Amino acid sequence: MRNRWSTELGRVGLLALLGLGLGLFTPWPLVPVILVLAGYLAWHLYNVARLQRWLYAPGQTEPPQSQGIWEDIFNGLYRHQLRQRKRRKRLNRLIHRFEESAAAMPDATIILGERGVIEWWNSAASRLLGLRHPDDRGQRIHNLVRHPAFTDYLAGEDFGESVEFPSPADARIMLSVRVVRYGRDQRLLLARDVTRLHQLEQMRRDFVANVSHELRTPLTVLAGYIETLQDELAADGADDPVRTRPLELMEQQTTRMRALVDDLLYLSRLEMDGDRGPAPETIDVAAVAEALAEEARQLSGERGHTITVDADPELALRGVPNELRSAFANLVFNAVQYTPAGGTIRIAWTRRPGGGGCFTVTDTGIGIPARHLSRLTERFYRVDVGRSRETGGTGLGLAIVKHILQRHAGWLEVESEAGEGSTFRCCFPVDRVDTAEAVVTKP
Repeated sequence: MRNRWSTELGRVGLLALLGLGLGLFTPWPLVPVILVLAGYLAWHLYNVARLQRWLYAPGQTEPPQSQGIWEDIFNGLYRHQLRQRKRRKRLNRLIHRFEESAAAMPDATIILGERGVIEWWNSAASRLLGLRHPDDRGQRIHNLVRHPAFTDYLAGEDFGESVEFPSPADARIMLSVRVVRYGRDQRLLLARDVTRLHQLEQMRRDFVANVSHELRTPLTVLAGYIETLQDELAADGADDPVRTRPLELMEQQTTRMRALVDDLLYLSRLEMDGDRGPAPETIDVAAVAEALAEEARQLSGERGHTITVDADPELALRGVPNELRSAFANLVFNAVQYTPAGGTIRIAWTRRPGGGGCFTVTDTGIGIPARHLSRLTERFYRVDVGRSRETGGTGLGLAIVKHILQRHAGWLEVESEAGEGSTFRCCFPVDRVDTAEAVVTKP
C-alpha cells in the first residue's frame, strides 16, 4: 500500500512537471498545469462514480478494472465483500440450525425484543401459549399473555426464578415460564408444560392428607387404651417397671405420632389452600411476642433460659392470626428446644430498613452448619436425626413456617453457625405492615 501511494504521488509530480513544461511554450504558464491537474481530478471523480455504481449494483458483480491507487481500493473492497458474504452465510446457517433445533423442542421458545416485542417463536409456543403466525409477530407479549402472575413476573424484572400459571390456550395445562436475558435488550422466554408434575404433586398432597386423616382415628383409640391401662395401674398402686415402662414408651410414641399427623394435616391444608384463606386481620404482633415469650419460659422450665422481647408496639401486621402465631411459635419453641440450659433467646419485632417488618428469634443454641441451611425448610429434613427424636420434633415445623410466610407474601431468612447460635427472621413487605391503631386481633 505504501508503494502504491509513492507511485501515485510520483504520478502527480510528473503531471505537474509536464504541465509546467508545456507552460513554457504558452503565454499562460499555469494554464497547462491547471488543465493537467483538472484531468487528473476528473479521472478520480470518474473512479468515484464507478465505485458508487458498483457498490449499489444488484447481485454479485466483479469490481471495476482500474489502475494505481484505485485498483487497490476496488480489489480491497471486493475482498472485504467476499469475507462479509462468507460470514453472512455462516451466520444464516447458524440461525437456520437454531431455528430448526428450537422448533423441534417440546418447550415453548420465544425471542423477545425491546419492550417485550415478539420477534420469533417455535411451534410449541403456538400450542402452549396460543400464538398465531404471522399475526402475533411484532406484538408485545404482555398483550397476548395476560395472567396476573405472568404480568407481575415481567414487571418485577427478577428472572432468577420461574413463574407458573395456566396456559392461555388451554386452562387445563399448567406452564412453568422462565425469562433469560441476553444481548442488548433481548430476552428468551421458555415455557414448559408441567401439568403432569402438578397432577403428581396433587396426588401426593391428597395421599398425605388422606393417610394422615385415616391415622387419626386409630391413634386416638390407641391413646385412649394406653391412658386407661395407666389409670388402672395407678389405681392398683402398682409400681412395677416391667409393666409401667412399656406403657410410658407407648404413650410417648403415640403422642409423637399424633403431633406428626396434626402437622401433616396442617401442612396439607396450607398447600391445598394456596394463597386463598381467611380474610386478613390487623394483628398486634408485640402482644403475640410477649405471649409466646411467656409460653417459652414455661416450656424452658428448669433449664433456666433467659428470654427477652424487643417488640415495637406501634408496628402491627396484616394477616391470618392463627397461621402467623403458629409460624412464630415454631421458631420460638425450636429455639427453646435447641438452646442448652442457661442460654439466651431474644424475640424481636421491628421495622425493616427498607420498609416492612421482621419477626426475629435469636438464640445462643447449638447452631446449624452452613451446608444444612439451604435445606432447612424441606419436609422431614433434620440436621441431627438423633437429637430431633429426643426433642420430639416432627421435621415439619420450618416447612409449615415457609408455607405460612408464602401465603403472607413473606420470606424466611436464616443465619447460623455451628456452636454459635442461630437467627431466624420472618420478613414481610411494607404493604403487610400496619399501625397499632388498626389492630383487630390480639393473642
